Amino acid sequence: MPAALAHPADDPLAELDRQVDALVALGVAAVAGLAADDLRAAVAPLRDRLPDAVARPSGAQDPDDRVPFVLVVPADPNDAVPAMRRGGRHGVSVLGREEATGFRPLDDVAVPAGPAYLLLDVDTGSDLRGEAPATALEVVRGRGRTPLTMAEGIALVTVRPDMLRPNRCFSLLASRDGSKRVPAVWISERRPKLGWCWDGNPHTWLGSASAAGRLGADG
Repeated sequence: MPAALAHPADDPLAELDRQVDALVALGVAAVAGLAADDLRAAVAPLRDRLPDAVARPSGAQDPDDRVPFVLVVPADPNDAVPAMRRGGRHGVSVLGREEATGFRPLDDVAVPAGPAYLLLDVDTGSDLRGEAPATALEVVRGRGRTPLTMAEGIALVTVRPDMLRPNRCFSLLASRDGSKRVPAVWISERRPKLGWCWDGNPHTWLGSASAAGRLGADG
């Protein structure tokens, strides 16, 4: 197994390097139009801010659901989905290409500009299993946290495939297409799957992921 796809590192800067290498090795940088050196250059300004950012107290409800940070490189969702994996099986999407790109961030979700940014203090939200996405969104906001977008959920599973677990999958509440559909990532046929659920329907195996915030190259 390539080092980039191995277990996460304890040191934040080493883990950032591992995530960069994983996004290069799995083709995410390429589908985003970035050469490996271009991605590393884009991430360089984030390195100086990372230690302070991850030193803040966590707001995750369950330590087992927490990821200190995720490097997000926005790309076409269906091009990025195969980089998700579970064992040797790559991710799939039930959304058509135009359908997937029709999901946009909610108005109150500010996604940093640029080719890469950090998602901080991620919580996969297992405590919100059994809550309808519409209800879960209110809870997430009430905690002063931000829901995840589709791109962020794909990035999370790409760099931390261990966080997509049976009966602990998650909705991506921050991306909407104007309908009642909410994207989600779950396990189907032993592989990660990007799909959607109705915002009024609860599922016992589906939580709702959130983060403390986002950090771009400009702060």
